[in-house]
Amino acid sequence: MTLTRFVTKNAFRNKRRSILTVLSIAFSLLLLTFMMTIWRGFYLDEGSKESAQRLVVRHRVSLTFWLPSFYREKIRAIPGVVAIVPVSWFGGIYKDQKPENFFAQFAVDPEEFFKVYRDFQMPEDQITAWQRDRQGVIVEDDLAQKYGWKLGDRIVLQGTIYPLNPELNIRGIYHTDPAAKSVYFHTKYLEESVGFFKGQTGTFSVLAANPSDVSQITTTVDDMFRNSPQPTKAESEKAFGLEFVAMMGNVKAFILSICSAVVFATLLVSANTMAMSIRERTREVAVLKTLGFTRRSVLGLFVSEAVALSLVGGVIGIFLGWLMVYGLTHSPQFFSFFPLKVTGGIGALSMLTAGLVGLLSSAVPSYHASQVNIVDGLRHIG
Repeated sequence: MTLTRFVTKNAFRNKRRSILTVLSIAFSLLLLTFMMTIWRGFYLDEGSKESAQRLVVRHRVSLTFWLPSFYREKIRAIPGVVAIVPVSWFGGIYKDQKPENFFAQFAVDPEEFFKVYRDFQMPEDQITAWQRDRQGVIVEDDLAQKYGWKLGDRIVLQGTIYPLNPELNIRGIYHTDPAAKSVYFHTKYLEESVGFFKGQTGTFSVLAANPSDVSQITTTVDDMFRNSPQPTKAESEKAFGLEFVAMMGNVKAFILSICSAVVFATLLVSANTMAMSIRERTREVAVLKTLGFTRRSVLGLFVSEAVALSLVGGVIGIFLGWLMVYGLTHSPQFFSFFPLKVTGGIGALSMLTAGLVGLLSSAVPSYHASQVNIVDGLRHIG
């Protein structure tokens, strides 16, 4: 029998206890994987190359306040600005108010939209058709597949913010990664239908020549309108998205506390299992030493058993975490501006955590077991 076989046999010698331990570790690693996925999506993922060059200009006080449309040309004149497009949240209802029928709707300028959002892919003929139709709308391919939309179809939105139920003709189907789950129609249609909105916009999306220009442009924009009746707050696209996360509270502290609690609980479960297992095998340790096993080899055997249990639980937990994230992101009710994806780095970190839990939880009881005297071990009853 090889040492590897000996370790695996002993790790699962008490099948009920070992299975319960593995399941406990798996559940803990599932939570850890999910929390790390959220952390990566919120704070680490930089998005596409183009998104790093974009910034958003909004009213300094709140998103509920609009900005004058004439700010657009003033911002365009700032060095480093390549293109700028007004973007206004419409917030309408499609079909009904069920969560599975929710998607984002924006009023934009089709003439410059694709100059700012270069990572959105759509055929040129569809772009032209959208620009020529005042009632035209472009939809994401995922939404088109979900609702069975085709070019030329008409969709009707029920206005909740504005007194308007726009009837829109699908003139284009675009693709973007990660999925945006959004539709875009003419801001002119909104302005002409809602009198009080004319000459206004919700935000401006700005494309900078280089990512390094974003910081300078944000400062210049805010300084330009600092003393105006409608002051601005310009920030990178990533920072703009994180403001919505900040509305939920201190998300960083919450995620860190959950991860710490998960690791600590897993450590206790694994330590308890190993302590019980090693205590029951005191006479076995004495026999092993009689056969020539050294203290170091006995220590290595017990630590290896604990690490093996933890790694099995880790593999199961990471797989379940991946299934959870995949199911969540592909759910009809799911909507997020942040990409959630279990990457290889997250999986490797989770496996490293599982291995460390097994190592740390078994270190003390394994050390004590390796110090057992042969005579005292053989006399042990329990």
